[in-house]
Amino acid sequence: MTWYRYDADQRRATLTLHIQPNARVTAVAGLHGDALKVRVAAPATEDKANRELIDFLHQWFKLRIVDITIKQGTRGRRKIVELSGAGPNVMARLAKTADAICQTNS
Repeated sequence: MTWYRYDADQRRATLTLHIQPNARVTAVAGLHGDALKVRVAAPATEDKANRELIDFLHQWFKLRIVDITIKQGTRGRRKIVELSGAGPNVMARLAKTADAICQTNS
């Protein structure tokens, strides 16, 4: 199983993420099982880490914030995030990230 799924007909990407709060910088950190690990430079209190994650995804994929939804896991480290209105550019970024992770793990 991969950490993302893309539905071209719906223009929707679904990401499985493992979040590590309280990091020095917000960045992708590789894989954690079947999830993409993202370090978040915000504490896991008062929804600060979730807001930082959404802002990071907004900047990374160039999507509107309203198009990014945490579908599952708002209170946990493992999250299912949906990106609505995700066109080919989002799919290209996902594939590029997956390739980079595979090369790093080889």
